[in-house]
Amino acid sequence: MSDARTEHRRGRVRLTVQDAAGRPLPGAEVEVAQVRHAFGFGNIGFDFLPLVGGPAPEGADEVEAFGTAEGIPLPVLEEAYLGLFGQTTLPFYWGRYEPRRGAPDAERLRRTAQWFADRGVTVKGHPLMWHTVTPAWQAELPLDEVESLQRARSRGLTADFAGLIDVWDAINEAVIMPVFDNGANRITDLAAQNGRLATVRLAFEEARAGNPSATLLINDFDLSPAYERLIEEVLEAGIRVDAIGLQTHMHKGYRGEEAVTGILDRFARFGLPLHMTETTLVSGHLMPSHIEDLNDYRIPEWPTTEEGEARQAEELVRHYRSLVEHPSVQVVNYWGLTDAGSWLGAPCGLLRADGSKKPGYEALRGLIRGEWWLAPTTMRADGDGVVEVEGFAGDYRVAQGGDEAGFAVPTGESTAAVRLGA
Repeated sequence: MSDARTEHRRGRVRLTVQDAAGRPLPGAEVEVAQVRHAFGFGNIGFDFLPLVGGPAPEGADEVEAFGTAEGIPLPVLEEAYLGLFGQTTLPFYWGRYEPRRGAPDAERLRRTAQWFADRGVTVKGHPLMWHTVTPAWQAELPLDEVESLQRARSRGLTADFAGLIDVWDAINEAVIMPVFDNGANRITDLAAQNGRLATVRLAFEEARAGNPSATLLINDFDLSPAYERLIEEVLEAGIRVDAIGLQTHMHKGYRGEEAVTGILDRFARFGLPLHMTETTLVSGHLMPSHIEDLNDYRIPEWPTTEEGEARQAEELVRHYRSLVEHPSVQVVNYWGLTDAGSWLGAPCGLLRADGSKKPGYEALRGLIRGEWWLAPTTMRADGDGVVEVEGFAGDYRVAQGGDEAGFAVPTGESTAAVRLGA
């Protein structure tokens, strides 16, 4: 029985099963199974870079990283990742992507992106413009040169990776960008000189020029009215934004359904898809509530605990249910497959540092590949060769013997036909 709270995610297809010549197959016994969700369930793919793409370029290790699952074999990571996720986010932080001027990490990122794409995973790049993790060689450059380089980067990356990576965070954390003090950082200086609106325009227009069909996001952790005002200004200025990115790193504890839904409702008013771009829930002790900037909490060890893992599993289910139930949310991207090398050393991964699955992984699997998934099911066509398929919107397959064909289940009621043996 379907849940009314997720009915807007579901579809019902009257599927006519035909032979290779297009004739219906009355009474045919077929197997139907879901292949992919239309809703975007994702995670970061940072852990795969060294395993698939190869070693980082010279100088990259001098810059902060946000996830490297050292010691966990690729087959373990692959099985866990593909067992849940159909989308991934790969890191294009300027300081690590181009630690030496003119020597970008393009081929390593390309190999990793292709590895995911070959397995049916949609790849997103993060971020094209940000004021953190910037190259050290940029520190003394004049602002006009910095602007020229940023324009070339935003335009060049979307163009060079078009067809492989067509989703990008065009700009990250623009609310704080003009005033953020983190040392020698010319992107903040550029934003302070030009203002937020001009900076956002630069980011989107250059990225759009590189790949006109790309999906481009504005993304921020500041979910206050300041972000709403910036989005209002951006849209009123005619800047095309394809989706709004909302970060929810909950190292200090789950905010609760009421608080999260309130945030979603505030940003849904813009009529754009909402992407929960960076979501975390910890499975150890919670970060002290008085910490304002999460980056200020750095401790030698932050272990996962049995109690914390049980809490994380429960909260993941609550959080994901509330997100899937909200009609404006299109993507949920978790920020950490494993605890190995996780951001701030927090135990926010779905796998422990040794690669074993936490209860949170299994809890999410019960939703994404259980309650919200159609497992292989045998069906018999009626006298007209029709089977009725109901499930969460996405891609499906139908098979008989050695023949199979794919079809889509959109939301709502629809009809379709497939040919087997064609």
